Amino acid sequence: MTMTENTADRAATLREQILTLAEEYHALVHGPRPFVPEQSAVPVSGKVMSPADMRNLVDASLDMWLTAGRFSEAFEPRFASFFGRQHALLVNSGSSANLLAVSALTSPLLKDRRLKPGDEVITVAAGFPTTLNPIIQNGLIPVFIDVDVPTYNADVSMLEEAWSDRTRAVIFAHTLGNPFDLAAVKTFCDQHGLWLIEDCCDALGATYDGKPVGTFGHIATCSFYPAHHITMGEGGAVLTDRALLRRILESMRDWGRDCWCAPGKDNTCNKRFDWQLGKLPEGYDHKYTYSHIGYNLKVSDMQAAVGLSQLDRAPDFIAARRRNFTLLSEGLADLQDSLILPQATPNSDPSWFGFPIAVGEGAKVTREQIVRSLEAKKIGTRLLFAGNLLRQPAYEKLHCRVIGNLERSDFVMNQVFWVGVFPGLDLPRIEYIIEKLHAAVRRA
Repeated sequence: MTMTENTADRAATLREQILTLAEEYHALVHGPRPFVPEQSAVPVSGKVMSPADMRNLVDASLDMWLTAGRFSEAFEPRFASFFGRQHALLVNSGSSANLLAVSALTSPLLKDRRLKPGDEVITVAAGFPTTLNPIIQNGLIPVFIDVDVPTYNADVSMLEEAWSDRTRAVIFAHTLGNPFDLAAVKTFCDQHGLWLIEDCCDALGATYDGKPVGTFGHIATCSFYPAHHITMGEGGAVLTDRALLRRILESMRDWGRDCWCAPGKDNTCNKRFDWQLGKLPEGYDHKYTYSHIGYNLKVSDMQAAVGLSQLDRAPDFIAARRRNFTLLSEGLADLQDSLILPQATPNSDPSWFGFPIAVGEGAKVTREQIVRSLEAKKIGTRLLFAGNLLRQPAYEKLHCRVIGNLERSDFVMNQVFWVGVFPGLDLPRIEYIIEKLHAAVRRA
């Protein structure tokens, strides 16, 4: 046996010892803690990690391959398969996924269908900024419609009024994991020849008409921030079935380069020095030829490693969110004289990100009073993201079109908050939320 073989065997033994110890360490240090009412925090969201996640994280670290590598290569096809889509590309956040999705539609490779500065994109006024921001960042004009209460998704009755001869695309989020009316939106987009982007960052595992959200649009986006259904710490993904869109998305993710070689690989095309593109000299290195104005939005392999083990538990995470949502719905049903509880979009099965609550006209307390009361008891709350985005200081002078008066987006801004349903909330914690919400609402 050679020294090399001895070294390899020793390294493999050490590696397995390290990985086993990492799992033991996680179980000892990061395991579940008992719930103590009024002392333990009850957050709206958070990561739910396992020894397998720690093992994968350390395993990737031992490779010392700090950029995208074997775990990224394993994650992308598995994630695409989870949705039943052809292509998935990892990026460094859900916000980057949205940026990449909109930017890809500006590619010259799309010819007459490319989005150009001044083209209009329909979206909703109430939501998260990074569903909207890529529209602005690409020189496009947002057209805002209102939302429905209590689904908190796009009011699809406003779509035709929002359309103009400059309209080219629609981007909506499935709000807090509740699918928007995909039948109406898809029909509208098909009739007018529009691109459809589904922002699924809050909705992994949700279905509409029995099909996963993220499979209806030309492009779909996901997020793997710790608050989301699965996590990599930071991370996101873009999904599509179209080979051309995949090519564009990958190019824009990877600096805008024309080359499709994976990191650390060269000459996949077998003609690296035989290309001539643009006004470059004949034979200019294809690895440094750029066909798009792109970004660097890749993940590290350590992130992808955690995502891979998290994906194994996605069905359990989704089931836990639905279970917690049902418990809250049942436990708060007697407060509907004061609170407006959330409703699933017809023909959908949400994968809830949170439990949105609106303070109704019959309430004798304000949203602020309820939220302060819950927070004082260590129950985390959140508003429905930015509320009416057009009321935010960043968008005060935004060039846009607005359909109607956005009264329900203002209602969301003024009256709505949400509490958590994530898998880290066990039955005692959910019952505690129900108890303290009753106390807060009935205090008057």
